[in-house]
Amino acid sequence: MAGAGLIEIKGRIRSITNTKKITKAMGLVATAKLRKTRVKLEVNSKYNTYFDEAIKEVLEGFPPETYNIYTHGNESKKKLYIVLTSDSGLCGGFNSNIVNNTVTELSKDRENSLILLVGQKGRAYFKRYKYESVAEFVDIPDLPSITEAYMITNHVLDMYEKGEIGEVYISFTKFISTVNQNVEFKRLLPLGYNEKDEMKEYVILEPGIVEFVIETVKVNINRQVLNCMLNAKASEQGSRMAAMDGATRNADEILENLKLKYNRIRQGAITQEISEIVGGAEAQK
Repeated sequence: MAGAGLIEIKGRIRSITNTKKITKAMGLVATAKLRKTRVKLEVNSKYNTYFDEAIKEVLEGFPPETYNIYTHGNESKKKLYIVLTSDSGLCGGFNSNIVNNTVTELSKDRENSLILLVGQKGRAYFKRYKYESVAEFVDIPDLPSITEAYMITNHVLDMYEKGEIGEVYISFTKFISTVNQNVEFKRLLPLGYNEKDEMKEYVILEPGIVEFVIETVKVNINRQVLNCMLNAKASEQGSRMAAMDGATRNADEILENLKLKYNRIRQGAITQEISEIVGGAEAQK
């Protein structure tokens, strides 16, 4: 009986050891990817800070009589939420956190809320809540570029210009540190316009204010989408790194308990054998 138990424990030890090797390797890969993403995110965030200041000056410089859907909005009551999830799993609660927070936000006005999914893992989650997406963008690289941001932006702008949606928000996980990521919602459209009693002297724009607004909006949304995607990717890798580190520690604890159990059973079997030999020797006398 002891031999059968030892064989079973040996098999479990071998299986968990192999699993530990996988989780440790995945944790190291996630750490390396996180390092690269953080470097790009830091550079992009600095660019965003300066661009925000420029956009603020541009909006304050618009003449009061200049009406356009990008700053003043259109007549649609529909809201579109761009939701950034991951393409692969094993990243802890990264996807469930973003989905649960987004569903809570959508439930405030479900009839007028639409979603656009980025990443494959969001599909199953939102189907569980019976939400259908207007579009899906998958297989996003670990280091997103302006190319991926353009694809999303062009689709969103097309819907906005047709009046299919009146507000655009992006739901993403903001990266703060490897152990701290927060789900945030940022409005992309309309940009907003605050009319003031005293307007400063206007800047002359070429070729014209309408063309300038359109191009500014495209650049502004592109850079915001890209920054949110970088934040999401950094948060994803941070969550995956933490999840794999936790799994590796759990494997170590299980292995320690199994080895202890193995040694106890083995020691008991040896003690029993010795007792039988001694008993046999005594019987020979």
